[in-house]
Amino acid sequence: MDEPVLDALARDRTIDITTTGAKSGRPQRIEIWTWVADGTVYLTGSPGRRDWYANLKANPEFTLHVKRGLQLDLPARARPIEDQAERRAVLTSVLSGSYDLEAWIAGSPLVEVDFS
Repeated sequence: MDEPVLDALARDRTIDITTTGAKSGRPQRIEIWTWVADGTVYLTGSPGRRDWYANLKANPEFTLHVKRGLQLDLPARARPIEDQAERRAVLTSVLSGSYDLEAWIAGSPLVEVDFS
């Protein structure tokens, strides 16, 4: 990933993603935050079921839309992170102390974004 793009995602985390509906097969665009740690981009959200996560598990190819600063539409692939040790390592690195880390590890959607 280019350094200017990683900088933009770390600085202005609010982006959109367009996924393919798990059941409908239609494009679904939503606003979400990115999290950057050690040069890797992640998507996560508060604990609970999320349609975007179900969509990415069924159809991992998606488009990440950078909306601020650099305005880009980037093809990407999601890798759901379900291993508890990996989830703990990632969420510990991206969340600040204002979140309930244990609740996020137990029940938050979490994917690594691959831009290759």
